Amino acid sequence: MAEFKIAADVIAAENDKRAGALREDYDALGANLARRGIDIEAVTAKVAKFFVAVPSWGVGTGGTRFARFPGTGEPRGIFDKLDDCSVIHQLTRATPNVSLHIPWDKADPKELKAKGDALGLGFDAMNSNTFSDAPGQAHSYKYGSLSHTDAATRAQAVEHNLECIEIGKAIGSKALTVWVGDGSNFPGQSNFTKAFERYLAAMAEIYKALPDDWKLFSEHKMYEPAFYSTVVQDWGTNYLIAQTLGPKAQCLVDLGHHAPNTNIEMIVARLIQFGKLGGFHFNDSKYGDDDLDAGAIEPYRLFLVFNELVDAEERGARGFHPAHMIDQSHNVTDPIESLINSANEIRRAYAQALLVDRKALESYQDGNDALMATETLKRAYRTDVEPILAEARRRAGGTIDPVAAYRASGYRKKVAAERPASAAGGGGII
Repeated sequence: MAEFKIAADVIAAENDKRAGALREDYDALGANLARRGIDIEAVTAKVAKFFVAVPSWGVGTGGTRFARFPGTGEPRGIFDKLDDCSVIHQLTRATPNVSLHIPWDKADPKELKAKGDALGLGFDAMNSNTFSDAPGQAHSYKYGSLSHTDAATRAQAVEHNLECIEIGKAIGSKALTVWVGDGSNFPGQSNFTKAFERYLAAMAEIYKALPDDWKLFSEHKMYEPAFYSTVVQDWGTNYLIAQTLGPKAQCLVDLGHHAPNTNIEMIVARLIQFGKLGGFHFNDSKYGDDDLDAGAIEPYRLFLVFNELVDAEERGARGFHPAHMIDQSHNVTDPIESLINSANEIRRAYAQALLVDRKALESYQDGNDALMATETLKRAYRTDVEPILAEARRRAGGTIDPVAAYRASGYRKKVAAERPASAAGGGGII
């Protein structure tokens, strides 16, 4: 039996307030969908089985390169982070797994596993960190890690990733995500070809250490912290990495790691088509890599991404088993509330995509009827699926209105009294 952080009577009381209205809304939506030939129960069942992992670092207060303003009751370490993550899952029933970042979350693997088991949480992909220096490490990553000109620095970065694999094996993870900040800030600073050759050679060493049932996710990022050039700068380079390394290597798509107006859903379609879509880091963006809450800026784009995912799911695309994880930085909101809302928005996009009339869409596409094709997508997107999301949560033991229940529980006030206040920090997203 999982150790829940919010009392069952709080959840019951909050659900009782809203149960009648939910029944009415759910029945009304069911009747509406039935006229369109859609079984609401089938959609609800699929939504209830769709899960997204939360990042351990996401429950802390983020910042920018200029400043970080700490929040109240911030987690002191990984075990506090897991407590906070369990609250998100208890209320949403959508986030049963947590993704760890090493060395930030380094602890005895046995203790990590025991804590996760007690809270009813599993562990998603491991994340290595060679974009910043850890206390006491011998070689700095200031000028790169897996692509560094110095062999000893590259070896150190490889060894760190191998350590992440070992920790992951002990706690039940099945994947390693590698993102590097390697690149250059000035023309001529780095030889593009040699840097990429060194990166591929280092990644090949990591790949060889993967267990047979693991995946290696490479993640691309257009810029930051290197602004002139980035070693893994776009999805094409990411695809080349996955193709070069082998079948266990796949591409991870972060929704914020693109230039404005990039057609991300087409990138997703291409990676699905060639069997190299490993998974997602869900967030949103206005200008660049903003790490805003999922669906906060472009919910229609999130829906269009899921339109491609549902299309692949329903036609049984080869090798289609993407991992789903949130990756956000919460500067001005309660991180738990933002992650609750993001999990809900991700499920919303999935539910809406399930409502697309695929046969009609295909017919309009084949007939070059652009207007009706796009209207077919918009009809699904315009449907208010909140009753489906709420009912899926309620049936699984979660809450009809997770943020309201969270606030009613007083959890933030409770942990603020238990956890020492953080001192104001300098720049840095974490």
